[in-house]
Amino acid sequence: MKAVGYLKSLPITDVDSLIDIEIPKPTAAGHDLLVKVKAIAVNPVDYKIRLNKPAEGDEHKVIGWDAVGEVVATGDETSQFKVGDEVYYAGALTRQGSNAEYQLVDERIVGKKPSSLSNAEAAALPLTAITAWELLFEHLALKQQAPAAGGKSIEKSDEVLLVVGAAGGVGSILVQLAKTITGATIIATASREASKAWVTKLGADYVIDHSKPLQPQIDALIAKEGIGQVTHVASLNGSKNYFDTYIDLLVPFGKIALIDDPGAIDISKIKMKSLSFHWEFMFAKSMFNAKDMNEQGILLNRVGELLDQGHIQTTAGKNLGTINAENLKLAHAELESGTSIGKIVLEGF
Repeated sequence: MKAVGYLKSLPITDVDSLIDIEIPKPTAAGHDLLVKVKAIAVNPVDYKIRLNKPAEGDEHKVIGWDAVGEVVATGDETSQFKVGDEVYYAGALTRQGSNAEYQLVDERIVGKKPSSLSNAEAAALPLTAITAWELLFEHLALKQQAPAAGGKSIEKSDEVLLVVGAAGGVGSILVQLAKTITGATIIATASREASKAWVTKLGADYVIDHSKPLQPQIDALIAKEGIGQVTHVASLNGSKNYFDTYIDLLVPFGKIALIDDPGAIDISKIKMKSLSFHWEFMFAKSMFNAKDMNEQGILLNRVGELLDQGHIQTTAGKNLGTINAENLKLAHAELESGTSIGKIVLEGF
C-alpha cells in the first residue's frame, strides 16, 4: 500500500524529510478495525515526532494522527463497527500513523464520521476535539449544559474561561465546545486580524491580544463589561511565558490546564491561591490501555452529533490536496511557521 514515511529526523526542507513509500497492508485482529484512509489532517505533534523520533532500523516511520475512512475489516473482538462504516479518529501515538492507504485502529477510540461533513472536513476534528473535550470537562471540569435550541442563548454561568492561543487547531474547536455546551464567558487570545476574526466567528465573547500584557486587557474587560475574574485557563501555547500571569489572574481555587511543553516551571507558585494544575495529553488513554479509553469514542460521537445538529462547525482551514510527501512537506512547513489558522487537511492517494 502507499504511504508517506521517513528514516531520519531531518529539517522539512530536506528532500528525505518525508518520502513516498510502499509498505505491507496490515491485518485486523482483536479490537482493531482496518480502515481505508480517505482524508487526514496534520497537527503540530506530526512535525514534533518527525524532528525528534527517527525510524528504528531500516523500516520507515509512518506518522499522522487524524483520519477519516471506511472500515474494510474488523478484528474478532470488535462489536461497535462493521465493514462499510465511515469513521473518524485520532489513532495512537505508538502505532503506524494515518499517512497511509490503510491503518489499524482500536475501535474504542473511534467515532462515527459526522454525516453532514465531507471527509476532509471531518478529518480536521478528532485529535483536537478529544484534546479540547478532555481539557474542558475532565481537567477543568467546566459545567456542561444542553445546547440551546430554537434560537435561544445558553444560560450564562459564573465561570470565566481564558483561552490562550485560541486560533489554532485545538483552540478552534475548544472555543466552540465551550460556547455551545457551557455557560462560561470566553476570553480568547489572538494577535493577527485574521485570527481575531476567526475566534470571534467561533464564539469567543471577547478577544484580547496575546502579543501584549494580558492582565491590563482583562482588568479593562472586568471594569468595562462587568465580567467576573478568570476562573479557568486553557493554555494552548506560550504557557511558560504566561504562567505567572495566570496565577495573578485566577480566582482562588481556579484551574489551569495546558497542552504545550513549557519546560521547567515553578509549580509551588500556585499554592497560595490553592490553584489546580492539569496537563492534557490525549494519547495517554490509548498509550496505557486505560480502562476508560472507550470514552474517546463516546466523545467523538457526541461531537459528531453537535456537528450534525449545526451547533458547531469544522475547523478545517486549508486543503492541500492529495496525500503524498510533497503536500505533507508543505503542511509541516506551515505548521512549523506558527501562522496556520484552523486545521490543514489532505484527501485521497
